[in-house]
Order: sequence, then structure tokens, then C-alpha cells
Amino acid sequence: MRILIWHLDSFRSEVTEKGRSPLREEVAEKERVTEAQESLLVYAACEKSDEARVEVVVSKCAEEITKLARQLKVNTVILHSFAHLFVELAAPSIALDILKGVQAQLTADGFTVLRTPFGWFNTLELKAKGHPLSRVARVI
Repeated sequence: MRILIWHLDSFRSEVTEKGRSPLREEVAEKERVTEAQESLLVYAACEKSDEARVEVVVSKCAEEITKLARQLKVNTVILHSFAHLFVELAAPSIALDILKGVQAQLTADGFTVLRTPFGWFNTLELKAKGHPLSRVARVI
């Protein structure tokens, strides 16, 4: 799994059209928009090699996000599937399971966690901070 984390002042995403993935989450009208202030945006790409170790990947990913969020004193995390991190992608169903697992772990750890709908194209409006830890990449 590869993640790219941005520290944001604000975030807004709106579903626009179906993505290329054969798996798409159902999206109710009220779920078409995801918005947050002061947050960490986690662009996540799940890799083929993650399929054999889903629980380990979920745990390590949540641990990395938690460490940075606590360091920056941020309570809101946005998970955004991002297949463009140059990897051999995991099966969509596995990727979605991993994202849901990370979401559940972070929620259990006391964070407010939002997740953009899987399998859709969307607009992204964000205002990113500009400090040494405002852009962090990790390979899990």
C-alpha cells in the first residue's frame, strides 16, 4: 500500500461520474459531497501484494496515519482511494476492504474519519498547509 498524506485547512469533494473500476459503492444523494476543515487527506493506493496480508496492511496504515495526526494535533482524517500512485493495484474488493478496515481502526482510535466513495471520479477542492510535514508519503 502506498499513501500520500496532505495536511489541509479545508477539503471538498463531489462525485461526478463512474470511475473505471468494476466495483463502485452505491452513493446516495447526500453522500455525493464530502467536506471537512482542518484534516489529513490520505490518498491511498492498495497494491497486489497487500492482498495476502490485509490485516497487517490495515494495522500499519492506521498506525502511520495516527502517528502523523497526533503529531500535528489533527482529529479528522479523509480516506481517498487514489489508483494513480504508480503501483500494481489490488483487486477493487480487497482495496475497498482495506480502506474500510483503516477507517474502522482510526474511528476506534477516536478520529473522525470520512471516506470518499470508492469507484467514482470526483472534483477535489482543497487548501493545503505549507510546512515540513504538510506532505508525507509512506509505503506500507
